[in-house]
Amino acid sequence: MNWLSGYQVLGNSVQAWLTATGITLAALCAFAIARRVVVGRLGAIAKQGTTIDRVFESLAYALRGTRLWLLLFPALHFGLQALHLPERAYGIAGKAAAVALFLQIGVWGSRQIRFWIDNSKARAAEDTNLGATTSLGAVKFVGLTVLWAVVLLVVLQNLGVDITALIAGLGVGGIAVALAVQNVLGDLFASLSIVIDKPFVVGDFVVVGEFAGTVEHVGLKTTRLRSLSGEQLVFANSDMLAARLRNYKRMDTRRIVFEFRVPLSTPHDQLASIPAMVREILDGIDNAVFDRAHFRGFGESAFDFEVVYIMQTPDYTAYMDTQQAINLELVRRFGEAGIAFAFPVRTLEFPRALNLRQLAPVDAGERRAAAG
Repeated sequence: MNWLSGYQVLGNSVQAWLTATGITLAALCAFAIARRVVVGRLGAIAKQGTTIDRVFESLAYALRGTRLWLLLFPALHFGLQALHLPERAYGIAGKAAAVALFLQIGVWGSRQIRFWIDNSKARAAEDTNLGATTSLGAVKFVGLTVLWAVVLLVVLQNLGVDITALIAGLGVGGIAVALAVQNVLGDLFASLSIVIDKPFVVGDFVVVGEFAGTVEHVGLKTTRLRSLSGEQLVFANSDMLAARLRNYKRMDTRRIVFEFRVPLSTPHDQLASIPAMVREILDGIDNAVFDRAHFRGFGESAFDFEVVYIMQTPDYTAYMDTQQAINLELVRRFGEAGIAFAFPVRTLEFPRALNLRQLAPVDAGERRAAAG
């Protein structure tokens, strides 16, 4: 075995090289075993199902992304300590180990971001109140971009690159790019606002100005609605936030106001009985709560009545069924009570002493005689 210590390679004996190799492999094995043990422990804790356990589950998911080939560089750095090498060699090995460590941190961080975003998407797919599944991709994109930009800057600084000028250049370039794509960035941040604030989600029926439809997709730049007539409506996200939007999906009840008219010839006792008659009709209908019925005023050709009731369901079809039932019952009861519905009437009155000759056309001769 003397040749192990006597034979020299790059100023170190074969025995020293074998020792360095053993240390490297031992460190790498220790890293692998530690990853397995920690991941298994975190996974066992996460199976308990409490809310805080999702944090342990996310940590386990991140550690499963440990790349042993990246950990080889720190392990190699440990192994080289058993050798006598130039300082530059130790410096290169240390920088390589640091770069590999920062890249591994980036991998862990990116898996953390993906874990939480993917879980949010899964909950959004199951819960219609969360919605906006596609727009969560914007959050993932921004998060991963910022993470790897920081990792890149740290790696460059560790390699001896002066990042001060680089950061300044990126700042100026970023301003120029922001000015060039300010509309796109406006829609992107509007998408993030929609995801966070949730004024509407996928599946909601909304009215934007004169347009109405069901939300189908919330993207990075546009929101798409499916109108009642079938065509797809595309809006910029910034326009959706700037508009006054009505979200009918979140309506719990529906307040209904409708009117009808009876002729001016209707007697007083029949007029007085109409509000109570309307109340009896509404009291007999499910999901409809009577609010009021009043003889509102005098129209041009009829007495005007106004009725208000509250639908206990936001469903539009249920509302139309209820209104139809009310109308049919009003027609039946008015017919039994001898009350008619009014229709527009206009009466023309002529003075009794009107000279019909004044309405006859005057010929040219009579006009000249009258003038002479």
